[in-house]
Amino acid sequence: MTMHSTINILHIETATRVCSCALSCNGELVFNRESYKAQSHATLLGVFVEEAVQFSRKENIQIHAVSVSSGPGSYTGLRIGVSEAKGIAYGLDAQLIALPTLEIMAKMVSETVEKEVLLCPMIDARRMEVYTAVYDSSMNQIEPISAKIIDEGSFMDLLDKHKVAFFGDGAFKCKKVISHPNAIFIPDVHPLASGMIPLSMAAYRSVKFEDIAYFEPFYLKDFVATKPKNKIF
Repeated sequence: MTMHSTINILHIETATRVCSCALSCNGELVFNRESYKAQSHATLLGVFVEEAVQFSRKENIQIHAVSVSSGPGSYTGLRIGVSEAKGIAYGLDAQLIALPTLEIMAKMVSETVEKEVLLCPMIDARRMEVYTAVYDSSMNQIEPISAKIIDEGSFMDLLDKHKVAFFGDGAFKCKKVISHPNAIFIPDVHPLASGMIPLSMAAYRSVKFEDIAYFEPFYLKDFVATKPKNKIF
């Protein structure tokens, strides 16, 4: 692979109700579109991407890679985003980069909290279930990506030893049950295309690319809720 002196990446994020598309040149944001209207991905993403491509052509910017938020998240949203990313990457003869959605969210928040605070992004699933993981401020993964049903005991082992920041569209419903004094809730954090830039640049420089033909989103759909051990049948 030829390493370009200027790295231009198109970013696509559709894992939650927010639909966004961005273009970066050497890590700097040069184009950005966002919509917070739920269920608008099918109609808006194609428009956003077309605008970004037209902008790149007008500014004589060659797109070297397309990065996409790979999940977990909305099944439909991920499907739309990944399909668009694969099609554009193929059409532009660009590399495909996939970034875990929860990692994108954690990176977005990592610069805004104290270093000792752990980061716990949450994506709403259903009822009291969330897709989540835990990172430290250096983006080391403390707990792996999983689906959790949140109750009063969730994350208690971490909260007893650390301050933990909870954020994302799954965090607000957990505020009522996670009442530990070390719990911090940060509002209005959504995975965004503009927030993908540093991770995308790192992936490009590390040559971490996906196979355009075979790549699939990470749906985390194999999760099966365990029944309480003390339940009487």
